[in-house]
Amino acid sequence: MKAHCDATTPLVGFFSILRIRLMTGEKRTSTSRLLFPLFVLLLTTWLHGCSGWSPARPSYPPGYPLGFVERGSASWYGPGFHGSRTANGEVYDMHKLTAAHRTLPLGSVAVVRSLTTGRQVTVRINDRGPFARGRILDLSLAGAQAVGMVGRGTDDIELRVISYQGRAGDMGVLRVQVGSFADPANAQALVQRLQSAYPGSRAVAVDLPDGRRYRVFAGQFQTEAEAERAVTHLKRALDTDPFIVRDDSPPASTGNP
Repeated sequence: MKAHCDATTPLVGFFSILRIRLMTGEKRTSTSRLLFPLFVLLLTTWLHGCSGWSPARPSYPPGYPLGFVERGSASWYGPGFHGSRTANGEVYDMHKLTAAHRTLPLGSVAVVRSLTTGRQVTVRINDRGPFARGRILDLSLAGAQAVGMVGRGTDDIELRVISYQGRAGDMGVLRVQVGSFADPANAQALVQRLQSAYPGSRAVAVDLPDGRRYRVFAGQFQTEAEAERAVTHLKRALDTDPFIVRDDSPPASTGNP
């Protein structure tokens, strides 16, 4: 058991002795000369007793990417999604400092710095995306305004993970997105094609500003290495451009959208 440290114990004793010495009328210099070594002794004893104590540290889920750094292109999303549900179940508020990332655990807190303006902002990851090729992050309107990229629409940024404000369960599993369809029948046909090689494949309906889409995800993976191997295989097999997404939704028993 770790020692319980009470910082007041040596100090109370020290000041009690000091008060007695002053009341007896002893000279200040002699009092100081006598009590200083005593105070040092008491403080040393207290620190020794506290040697087993250390401040509480934040608890991170296993495999959490604290310190992760990524550079790439970022975009932002606003009015068309304002008020809709994010991947972690929150209502999206474009005026809050949040962002969407494809694989970082929901609840991750990251510093985003514009490589164009040099301005930076701290945001919390509460959504999945972006799903446009070549982009790594979708900022909220507030986040985009903070780094000065609203007018340009996109910007080159550096992202650095500094903290976590979520639950271990938010880690989810990794999936590979292989397509997005307007016709649910086409999505379901691809799911059936994938099931034998990638059990757990599924199609998920997503309502976007331009209509409903059905995103198809292949398999489920516990590590980035496994998912990367699937990406390489699916890119050759389907002649498409798949990418890894972290799926935080409850597991589905079928591949139906």
